[in-house]
Amino acid sequence: MTIIKSAEEIAIMRQAGRITAIVLQKMSEAVKPGLKTRQLDEIAERELGKWDTARASFKGYRGYPASICVSVNDEVVHGIPGKKVLKEGDIVSLDFGVIYRGFQGDAAVTVGVGTVSPDALKLMEVTKGSLTEGINAAREGGFLGDIGAAIQGYVESRGFSVVREYSGHGIGRDMHEDPLVPNFGSKCEGLKLKAGMTMALEPMVNRGGWKTRVNSNGWTVHTADGSLSAHFEHTIAIRNDETEILTVL
Repeated sequence: MTIIKSAEEIAIMRQAGRITAIVLQKMSEAVKPGLKTRQLDEIAERELGKWDTARASFKGYRGYPASICVSVNDEVVHGIPGKKVLKEGDIVSLDFGVIYRGFQGDAAVTVGVGTVSPDALKLMEVTKGSLTEGINAAREGGFLGDIGAAIQGYVESRGFSVVREYSGHGIGRDMHEDPLVPNFGSKCEGLKLKAGMTMALEPMVNRGGWKTRVNSNGWTVHTADGSLSAHFEHTIAIRNDETEILTVL
């Protein structure tokens, strides 16, 4: 677990997060019917190349073959960009991470392709809202369970389900650090939160049940029942007087 102690370190993580946010925004703006998912990976690599000292966190991580994850419709996370063509009404989750001067940024958004169904729009709104609830619950002196409880309560009260096999995580010098940050749980349970902790909160929310399955490629995670899934993520830092979102413009 990385604990950020100096102004210099938090400044570096802010820049890593800012680069992550910029690249995600460029990809999101490019999403349209007829686009191949590999073209989004090309956009990410082109935009990231504008920073000489930055590189993609995902590429080569445990053998992952691309710089981004592109997960479409019933794909929850870890969709590999390739020949798949986006269609009107699809929803697309874009997940991207950056290493900058030894520190990491990690974020995700879900966007619609053209006009999407009311159900898909509601799913995206609820998932994004649940991330906000989780961030608001991440406070010095609180507990890890407060975050999961906030996300789960928000999602389930609106008729959706939270994926349980995958979670958020600590982040800092490495992309995946302790602690795991589940998107479900109970208040006042688990690790006590302290100033200097940095985490990636990332609710994955399904239109149907919460169970998932892994594609034969060994990477891409689908909803077990074929329902739509959405994913939003921010890297945050717990400070003495506030929780700061690092993956913003």
